[in-house]
Amino acid sequence: MLCKENLIKELKKNIAQSDRTYDEAVIDKAVDYAITAHTGQFRSSGEEYVCHPIQVALILVQMGMDTETIVAALLHDVVEDTDATLADLTREFGANVALLVDGVTKIDKLAFSTKEEQQAENFRKMLLALSKDVRVIIIKLADRLHNMRTIGAVPEQKRRDKAKETMDIYAPIAHRLGMEEIKEELEDISIRTLDPVAYDEIEETMKLQKTVRDAFLDRIKDAITDRLAEYGLTATVTGRTKSIASSYRKMYLLGKTMDEIYDVYAVRIIVDEVNDCYNALGLVHEMFRPIPGRFKDYISSPKPNMYQSLHTTVIGTDGIPFEVQIRTWKMHYTAEYGIAAHWKYKAGIRGDDQFDERLKWVRQFIENQNEIEDADEAIRTIRTDLTSDEIFALTPKGDVISLPTGATVIDFAYAIHSAVGNRMIGAKADGRIVPLDYRVKTGQIIEVMTSSNADHGPSRDWLNVVQTGEARTKIRTWFKRERRDENIAHGKAELERELSRNLIRLPEDQIQSLLEAEAKRQHCNTVEDLYAAIGYGGVLLSKFVPRLKEEYLRILRESETLTPEQVVSTAPKKTNNGGVVIEGVDNCLVKFSRCCNPLPGDDIIGFITRGNGVSIHKQDCVNVTVEKEPDRWVNCHWEDSVRSDFKATFYIDAYDRPDLLSDVLAQLSSMHIALHSVSARKADNDMAVIEATIAANSVDQLNMVLARVARVPSVISVKR
Repeated sequence: MLCKENLIKELKKNIAQSDRTYDEAVIDKAVDYAITAHTGQFRSSGEEYVCHPIQVALILVQMGMDTETIVAALLHDVVEDTDATLADLTREFGANVALLVDGVTKIDKLAFSTKEEQQAENFRKMLLALSKDVRVIIIKLADRLHNMRTIGAVPEQKRRDKAKETMDIYAPIAHRLGMEEIKEELEDISIRTLDPVAYDEIEETMKLQKTVRDAFLDRIKDAITDRLAEYGLTATVTGRTKSIASSYRKMYLLGKTMDEIYDVYAVRIIVDEVNDCYNALGLVHEMFRPIPGRFKDYISSPKPNMYQSLHTTVIGTDGIPFEVQIRTWKMHYTAEYGIAAHWKYKAGIRGDDQFDERLKWVRQFIENQNEIEDADEAIRTIRTDLTSDEIFALTPKGDVISLPTGATVIDFAYAIHSAVGNRMIGAKADGRIVPLDYRVKTGQIIEVMTSSNADHGPSRDWLNVVQTGEARTKIRTWFKRERRDENIAHGKAELERELSRNLIRLPEDQIQSLLEAEAKRQHCNTVEDLYAAIGYGGVLLSKFVPRLKEEYLRILRESETLTPEQVVSTAPKKTNNGGVVIEGVDNCLVKFSRCCNPLPGDDIIGFITRGNGVSIHKQDCVNVTVEKEPDRWVNCHWEDSVRSDFKATFYIDAYDRPDLLSDVLAQLSSMHIALHSVSARKADNDMAVIEATIAANSVDQLNMVLARVARVPSVISVKR
């Protein structure tokens, strides 16, 4: 473990050896300020907390960032974790540093109703700061990178949550900004955390192949270098293997074997001029047989993150396929450092059209996020629209449109412009008419056919077809602004169907009262506004109907005339207590609530029902509301020895792949666990959700089962 003194020496050494000129006095001042502010604070690993910001600053120095960024990195946690304020930082280090620190600081001092709402608002805040100064996200990525490097000291569940968030948000952002080295390291560490068995398997396979691989790459590099030199081309040729994350994605999500992955081996050719790239490509294709359909020209058609390179996959003389990337040094700097290359290799960024183009997605993303009212929907949109798996299609004019894998022609239309999507009536892919749910493929030319009628608008059914949050938000926005009366009627009908399905039957005045309270909670001025929001999709019924049902049941309970004593006396006289002792009550029917399925070992509490004895809940169950009806809740505990088996339900989140369910069932079978029911469904972003109900006799046994199931390859989390 490095002490802070050694880290400070390393920071100063890196600054002295850098090509950039730094204001070392200001950086020294920031180091002293951070040490004083974080005095007495320690990380989970036991090291002094100030070591973290110093190591974040080290990462940024190695990236070539400027003095203000380094200072902000050293101070990035002082406002969040100490008594220092933004006013203090402005006074000591200037407004720019304070702005950067504020952008990285999470919003944790406001009251949020859910964790998802807080996560969404923190991300929105960070994006807003990014639109003002991109250095905010560069600091945040360096911060997350160091946290992931030291994630082993964090408790297991928090470790998995952080890794999932990194895969969903931070690695895709690094990809969007062209920072491929950081993206690959973030993904590798996340997969090692989420699926250690698969990670170790791929890593071991690569180790076994290392000697053969190195010899193969050396032969290829020497052959290419000699051939380029024959034709007078000066080039640097390097070889490397793809990241473990790249292999994992293809093996476990696409079901391929290591032998079927063409680009495990890669050779990179770096030349001086753009013309040399194409000359080198011709020579490579003379030497090795190219694989059809594996050539991509990202020089003439750069990726949206401004990545440029020629990619081709060829077969070597011994039958092994490998990828060749050909680029200039300028392209290489951009590919390695992404948007940070503007600081490492340029004096400034003002007036840089390429820089502005690279950040255009941020402005669009913020606009879309501002239209989303539900926190869960906001998080889903973030995860979908930031996915690093992209396709690139063309308009008839040759403009490149980037979309997530699986996007439809409707998503393509809305990616061009809201007006194009709203007036869309059909589409062609490579000149052929395709249905509106057609999924776009890389390289296709997509022509969107539009209506000349200015009043033409999208269909509500499109919300079930589109894949991107951008398209979904724009469709809802159109209905919100253009079809209020239709939204009200549609929303009211939807709500009435849902109330009927949940058997919620109350007089009109009571229903109206409940809906008025819900409208305020959803930030709607009137019940009609609530209906309209339901109609255009701004408010999801699944988010508040359970709350209405809870209120409905509360009203029913309050209308009961029996006292708790009468309830107990009228309960069926059964002695089967299920292994539960209820204080002050004998010979009472006991029922175990389905909402939380308590098990021996859980802390429990009982609710006296009318005519059905006592319902047993876990004490942390969401339906336990002792403060509302204290006279109906009774203390209870498990008997010393409980021999019965109880039903226990748990949920599995996993990457979808062939044989996933059978592997989970095989794991349960190997433990001789009785299975009551199991169901599986496909979720967004190539994910799967499995719900299983088993027989368990205690919390300890259930926890053992959950731990074993979590080891199944591709499983991300298992929870009750």
